[in-house]
Amino acid sequence: MKALLSIFLLIFMLTNSSCGQNKSKNAQENNKKLIFPIQKSEEEWKKVLSPLSFEIMVMRGTEPPFKNTYNSNKQKGIYVSAATGEPLFSSDDKYESGSGWPSFTKAIKEGVITVVKDNSHGMTRDEIIETKTGLHLGHVFNDGPIDKGGKRYCMNSAALKFIKK
Repeated sequence: MKALLSIFLLIFMLTNSSCGQNKSKNAQENNKKLIFPIQKSEEEWKKVLSPLSFEIMVMRGTEPPFKNTYNSNKQKGIYVSAATGEPLFSSDDKYESGSGWPSFTKAIKEGVITVVKDNSHGMTRDEIIETKTGLHLGHVFNDGPIDKGGKRYCMNSAALKFIKK
């Protein structure tokens, strides 16, 4: 039983670090070099976003794997930014990655997301931010389906809203 618990804990920690990010100072510094059309103070974002969305998007947090709104969603539709309503991903490009977070093979169209370097937690990852705001959405990895470009856009559900088709 202890071995099973240890294995579960190890898997949880690995998957949590593969998509998650906690208040990355380095990523925030990278974002300051970019200019975003929609800029708001933390207080303004608190009025627009739910507490969880604020923690994920503004404070650059992460939600627990497998215990989030859209990981298991199989409905047809589009995923928009929780902050702006900008369409970001399509259910046509969503797939089950096994990571515990909703995963996509590509953005709904070019230019809606931006990739920045994230050097937090002693590793280098590619963070995905919303192009209009610079807010944190998730990360992209090179372990997605080969036949669909090989990318896994691993997103936090709290950064998204789903609009059913």
